[in-house]
Amino acid sequence: MQIFMMLFLLLQSVTGGGQHEPASLGKAWNTVQLALHQPPGQTLPTASGTQSPQDANPQKDAPLIKGIYVTAHSAGGSRMASLLDLVDKTALNAMVVDFKDDDGYITFKTDNAELTKLGTAQPYIPDIRKLMTTLKDHKIYPIARIVVFKDSVLARKHKELSYLNPDGSIWRNPKGASFVNPYRKEVWDYNVAIAKEAAKLGFKEIQFDYVRFPEGFENKADHLKFTKTAQSRVDVITGFVDYARKQLEPLGVRVSVDIFGYAASVPAAEGIGQDFTKISQSVNVICPMVYPSHYSTGWFKQKDPDRAPYATIKGAMDAANGKLKPLGAAKPIIRPWIQDFTASWLGSGHYTQYGAAEVAAQIKALHDSGVEEFLLWNAGNKYSSGVNY
Repeated sequence: MQIFMMLFLLLQSVTGGGQHEPASLGKAWNTVQLALHQPPGQTLPTASGTQSPQDANPQKDAPLIKGIYVTAHSAGGSRMASLLDLVDKTALNAMVVDFKDDDGYITFKTDNAELTKLGTAQPYIPDIRKLMTTLKDHKIYPIARIVVFKDSVLARKHKELSYLNPDGSIWRNPKGASFVNPYRKEVWDYNVAIAKEAAKLGFKEIQFDYVRFPEGFENKADHLKFTKTAQSRVDVITGFVDYARKQLEPLGVRVSVDIFGYAASVPAAEGIGQDFTKISQSVNVICPMVYPSHYSTGWFKQKDPDRAPYATIKGAMDAANGKLKPLGAAKPIIRPWIQDFTASWLGSGHYTQYGAAEVAAQIKALHDSGVEEFLLWNAGNKYSSGVNY
């Protein structure tokens, strides 16, 4: 029956039966062949929307989160002492710790066979249980950051789970990083297994990052070899988020997702598969990355958004609130990532030196927009002093 249905869809695409984009017979047949040769078990769940995540919020008594990003290197090294001191002496109360990092390494030693089957441990954090005890002793809300589809380690280990160039080599972005394929259910289950491990260790929230296809993927997809189905990229990404939350719900952890800031200001970022509203319907917390440096000239009527931290954040929050208003009581917590770094790469006259004043301006913009939670990003974990959080 599946074969006949595929042949019917092939005929429809050739004769113009409802497709938005015309396709040649050859291209359509290639699509049918690809769909017929899916690996077993590749039917991907879709977001059901039967119950709002807010109805089943596992932590209704969680504090208002004001947190910082902490790399695994920092969490397992000497810098951790100064970061603990920063949180102890300010209104900050949370740390987002790399649990699976930007390269794809699991950042602690593990003997969990479900994780090591696909993953590779790099124990930057020598004793993960000791870290959890330290965070608890300092009354710090622990959030595990898991980088999902950006995963050079897994791509090298299992190239069939990645994107391949026509010559069979693994595709890499301009920075040399590889991604794994969101159409592969094995990738979903691997990252959910990592999240379950984090929950069992005591993390109260799982934050998924890089929940998307590579940037500009719409311009690359036709030239790469990878497993796919008839589902759209938006549906696949939203499906993963919904699936992950439902898998984690029984463990009592909240689920948050990092998402490009501009995704809140456009109908949908279909190239990378991120739809702000659809993802928001499947999480407890949504974390738009609204760094002023990441907006180009013209956004929110600013010539140089990096030099206008208040106006840029205010504009971004107005857009986000507008997108989420129709969700009503089902709206997730909005907890943006804001900027505590200097974007000198923008060039002279287009950036400003970020410090306490610029961080405070962003926080004020959040407050003026009715947003009470935030996370600070500095890749080197060097945060501005003297900020009234």
